[in-house]
Amino acid sequence: MSPIIGGALVDYYGGKLVLACGVTLWSMATFLTPWAAETSLWALLAMRVLLGAAEGVALPSMNKMVLRWFPPTERSRAVGLVMAGFQLGSAAGLLMSPIIMSQAGIFGPFLIFGLFGFLWVLVWLSVASSSPDKNSQISQYELEYIMKGQKLTTPLTEVPEKFRVIPPFRKLLSRWPTWALISANAMHSWGYFVILSWMPVYFNIIYGVNLREAAWFSALPWIMMAVLGYVAAALSDMLIRNGRTVTSTRKIMQSIGFVGPGIALLGLNAAKSPLTASAWLTTAVGLSSFSHSGFLVNLQEIAPQYAGVLHGISNTAGTLAAIVGTVGAGFFVERMGSFRGFLMLTSFLYFLSALFWDIFATGERVNFNGTSS
Repeated sequence: MSPIIGGALVDYYGGKLVLACGVTLWSMATFLTPWAAETSLWALLAMRVLLGAAEGVALPSMNKMVLRWFPPTERSRAVGLVMAGFQLGSAAGLLMSPIIMSQAGIFGPFLIFGLFGFLWVLVWLSVASSSPDKNSQISQYELEYIMKGQKLTTPLTEVPEKFRVIPPFRKLLSRWPTWALISANAMHSWGYFVILSWMPVYFNIIYGVNLREAAWFSALPWIMMAVLGYVAAALSDMLIRNGRTVTSTRKIMQSIGFVGPGIALLGLNAAKSPLTASAWLTTAVGLSSFSHSGFLVNLQEIAPQYAGVLHGISNTAGTLAAIVGTVGAGFFVERMGSFRGFLMLTSFLYFLSALFWDIFATGERVNFNGTSS
């Protein structure tokens, strides 16, 4: 529920304050984890729950900030850079943690990363603003450039009073474009976390690669995802600048982001060697990053005044899908005795989600306070 609550707060208070509070809370949870681990199991669980709940505001805040700070022809690249930061930051943390633990003990990474989080908040609060018109350092030229041609968010005073604090959930969920976003986020998370969680085990079971070597086979795709994610974003912005409609561009990007991984997983299933399988896996994860220029940017376009809460709703669906997919993979393999069958199921779901997206998604703004526009 934290992405939904966080998204509603982002829409009401802006991304700067909400993200600062979120990072403060999850940095505190990270910093206090060593204390909690030595205190009790319940204290440790409480810190992990706080960490997960606080992180729920990150993506809705990011989306709202991008909406406010970038014109339509640059939003895909902005999202691509942010998501690349997410992926490369995770990789850097994984690489740095063993080094820190060797010097500062097993709890060293928690203390250091927690302190860096607090430092980041101080810098963020001193330099960031929720929108360019509230930034004292921006020039008039920059402000006009950002606002030029931008479909402005509905001012809060023009949103019906009852929707200013409590978003119109019933109206949001009554539109097919919303369900296209929910479906896309769910499928993207399903594929992402199934591959993240199970691919080392897959290489171990199918090809007999030990788990340490399997981790290397599974690491390259995430770097490729960061690189291709930005390539897709630049291509998306270029298509819009050259006159292609936003709706068409989002459908092209999302189709590549789903059909590409679906085909690649079929290739992974047919691979005869771990090297070939790794190439197909890298292709699958890399092409899935095209979704960042599909549904992830589209959240800002169909309802800019509710971009935060809409992201929260779809992200909650994505979290549930990730849990179901990750746990379901284990049950499927245990009952059916085969990883290949689950990969075929995931591939089919990718194709089905691409079809649903292409039918119901739109790049046009939808009026959730009344009829579609």
